[in-house]
Order: sequence, then C-alpha cells, then structure tokens
Amino acid sequence: MSARGKLDVLLVDDDARIRSSLRGVLEDEGHTVAEAADGRGAITALDGGSFDAVLLDVNMPGLSGLDVLVTIREMAPKTGVIMVSGEGSIATAVQALKRGAFDFVEKPVDPELLLRVLAQAAQLTELRRASGSEPGEALDILGQSPAITSLIADIRRVAPSQLKVLITGENGSGKDLVAEAIHRFSKRAGKPFVKLNCAAIPRDLVESELFGHEKGAFTGAMQRKVGRLERADKGTLFLDEIGDLSAESQAKLLRAIETGEVDRVGATDTIRVDVRIVSATNKDLAAAMESGEFRRDLYHRLNGVPLHVPPLRERTSDIPVLAQHFLERACAAEDKPGKRLTGEALAVLAEYRWPGNVRELRNLMERAAILVEGAEVRGEDLAPWLETGSATDEAPGLRGEIERREGEAIRRALEQAGWNVTQAAAGLGIDRTNLHRKMRKYGIARR
Repeated sequence: MSARGKLDVLLVDDDARIRSSLRGVLEDEGHTVAEAADGRGAITALDGGSFDAVLLDVNMPGLSGLDVLVTIREMAPKTGVIMVSGEGSIATAVQALKRGAFDFVEKPVDPELLLRVLAQAAQLTELRRASGSEPGEALDILGQSPAITSLIADIRRVAPSQLKVLITGENGSGKDLVAEAIHRFSKRAGKPFVKLNCAAIPRDLVESELFGHEKGAFTGAMQRKVGRLERADKGTLFLDEIGDLSAESQAKLLRAIETGEVDRVGATDTIRVDVRIVSATNKDLAAAMESGEFRRDLYHRLNGVPLHVPPLRERTSDIPVLAQHFLERACAAEDKPGKRLTGEALAVLAEYRWPGNVRELRNLMERAAILVEGAEVRGEDLAPWLETGSATDEAPGLRGEIERREGEAIRRALEQAGWNVTQAAAGLGIDRTNLHRKMRKYGIARR
C-alpha cells in the first residue's frame, strides 16, 4: 500500500465508459489506477505489477470475470478482489465468494460504497502480506466480510499488547475463538491459556475455581486446589460469560486484578500472579451496571479494549465459505464421502436469520454430512431443519394485509394436502424450497 492510504488499483472492465467513470472516482481520492479491457489484459497486468486491490467485471467477452478471479487467486492470492456486475444475482455472488472474491458490487456503482469496500479489501491485502497467510486461517476465524476482516485486524493489533480485552457478542458467534486468537498472537503465547465459564460453575464454587482453596477449607475440600488465576500465571485467563459472576465474586476478582494477588480459600498467605485477563459476555453490561448487577469499577478494569463479534446475520457473505468448511470437516470426521452445497442450498442459508449464529450453522452442516445421501446438499434438504420465524400478523398497512393473506393461503394449502409439502407446493405453483422458506417466515408448522 502506498503512503497515506493511497492504493494501487487494477480496474478490469470491457466498457471503456465505465472504466473512465470509475478511474475518475478513484483518482479523485488519490489512488493510482491501471486498466485492463478484458481478462487477458488483467492477467498481463498482474504478471507485471503488484496491486492493493482489483475491481473485476463479471461479464466480459472471452474469459469471464469468474474465470479471471480463479487465475488472480493463483497468481496473487493475497490481493483482495471486488467483483462488479450489472446483472447481480445471489447465484453469481455466491460463486464469486466461493472462488475467493472479497465482495460483490452491483452496477451502477455507488461511489461511496465502492470506496468503502475498496479500503476494506486493501486492508485485507495488507494483512495477508504481513502475515504470509490468510489472516483468518492462522486465527481459526473464517470469513472475508468487511465486519470479520475488521475484527481480524483489531485482534492482530490488540493481541501483542498487555491490555485487558472485553469481547461482546451473541451466543454462538465465536467469542471463544477470538479469545484464543488474542492469546495465540500475544507475547504470552507460550504460556498457559486457561478458561472459566462463569455461567457454567455453581455460584458457591466460582471462588474456589477462580482463586483455589486449601485442604479442609470447606466441606468437601479433600485436597488443595490451584485456582484458574494461579494456573494462568504468566499467561491468559479467559473469563467467559463474565456478566453471570456474583456480586461477591466480582468484588474479589476486582481486588485480584488491582493487587495482582490471589488468596486461596482457607489460606493465610497470598500468591502473586501475572495474568492477562480476556473476558466475554452476551449480556448488556451497561444495563447491568445501571441496575446494580455488575460493578462499574470492575467493568472499567476489564474493558481495556472492547471487541465486538458480529452475529452471522450481519456477515452473510461469509456463509458460503463457513458452510462448505464445516460440511467438509464433518464429512471427514464421520468418514463420509465429500459433499458440496448447491447454489439453491446456499441461497436458503443466506436468507435465514441464524438465531444460533455460527454454532447453529456448524451443527446444521454436521447433520447434513450424516443424513443427506448423495454428493449434493440441496435447499430442500436444509429447509426443514431451520427454525421457523415469528408470524408477521403485526406488519402494518398494505404489506401486512398481503402477508397475512399469503400466510393463510399457505396454511390452507398444507392442510388440504395433509401437510405434504411437495403436494402443497405444486398446488401453490411454487417449489418446495420456496414453500419451506415461507413457512419459516410466517411461523407455520403442523400442530
């Protein structure tokens, strides 16, 4: 990347007017632009130079943009590629993302959106070059969406420091992976990484788990126990679901953080520890502080650097990569032949809201690896396994009336067909996958 954030960009499009227009937008921002009118020209340009990002048209004579994308990923695997198309579709976007594109932008191109995506793609390129690999691979965090790329960049910046980190995000979003990545890329990587799920331990045992206890300290303490803080000395302690810690335990944890000392339950001597604390929660700690459930002083001690893990519904462009990865891994673990997701299946996954986040997607692919016969996983295989959504009876105005009537028509068709989805879909003139999708949308299930 050139000085002051100015980028070297390769612009590939067979329409000279579009190239001229986009060149103007990019050069107005101080970026350097090289042009190619077709796929061959793009390959030649890449063979003779290095770029921070590539803007690649999908539909071109000769080699298509998708074909050129494959070649770019072979020639310059660290360079972020943004696909541009005037005929955008879910299927095309999915293909582009599966072949390694960073993002997909539709024509006519919104200049503000283009510049924002371009900056994010260039940041990914810089991270790849600095690390020598895909930034998420070494971190075990998959995805190239802007949200996840930004998170990976933050992890790499924060990890080498000694600052405490507070990770927020919904259940199943991958907060534990972020914590492990912070430790792995920290100066403490060769030392212990110790975990404690504050919600999974009975409240009367949390202090014993955190600080340890001496033999005979309480009923059932048959021998000395070394606590998690002591075990994590010189390393990292990951406190998951920190919002579930009791008020008494919060006070003792705060003291341990402030003094660097641990008091085992039942002990008379204190133990000095050097521990970096990374914590995580799915709760609104701001609200918990207002209600008095969480100590404000502890919050500020833990919140050295806040990191937020986005829910899967906010990074849908990562779903194809994640789903295929989980499917391949599950097939290998179960000693099953490899399977692939069809475009229809990926479309179903992209439209789903994922209340269970990445964990739900992984579980779904593990189920598909075992239960789906054949080499392809189709949309109709997955649709029955996805949770139904809430009905839209409260939608306002004309749209609400249309949706209510559609929901009623679907329920009638299903009842008349004896809840045979294939027969009901045929009667409604839609395919099975579309019917399953609408059943989830309107919360329709057989009673």
